[in-house]
Amino acid sequence: MENTTPRTDPRVLRTRELLRNALIELLEEMDVQKISVNRIAERAKINRVTFYLHYRDIPDMLEKLADDMVEDINQVVHSNYKRKSETGIQEDWPVLESLLKHIAENAKFYKVVFTSRRSTIFTDRLFSLMAEMISARVNGKEISVGQSNVTIQKDIAVWYGSAALIGTIVAWLRNDMPYTPAYLARQITSLRAQ
Repeated sequence: MENTTPRTDPRVLRTRELLRNALIELLEEMDVQKISVNRIAERAKINRVTFYLHYRDIPDMLEKLADDMVEDINQVVHSNYKRKSETGIQEDWPVLESLLKHIAENAKFYKVVFTSRRSTIFTDRLFSLMAEMISARVNGKEISVGQSNVTIQKDIAVWYGSAALIGTIVAWLRNDMPYTPAYLARQITSLRAQ
């Protein structure tokens, strides 16, 4: 059968990468409100009109970059869940380790978008994604605390789990990733098992 998936022109991918890198560099230097299309185009060494071939404006660019981030993270996590189910491995740390490796490999991007208070769109999207994943895990499970008969509401468990994971990742990035993804993944998994 013929593969009908359209391929994106490599020039388009290269231009988007230049624009993305220019935005990240500018976010390191200033608030998102002070960034203009002209500054992005100038930093990317492209024509301003070229920017508009890819994005309507800066908020549209941020939205699309956040969508790409969520898609990348989903691919990393789901490919590892698939591998986990094929191999029969029961531990979650390999999935988390793959996510942390992905973040480490793209550290400049993630450090800027997660550790700066200049734009919350990326953190908000990651929180939603983590909440979905955690919610899928706790669906149908009654969550109880230790030996006590206290039952925790599912939505509270999801909020807590998402915030704790994202907070740990942000702190890890802010501290220049002092631990390997494997070590951090095992530590987080051990904490969740307590």
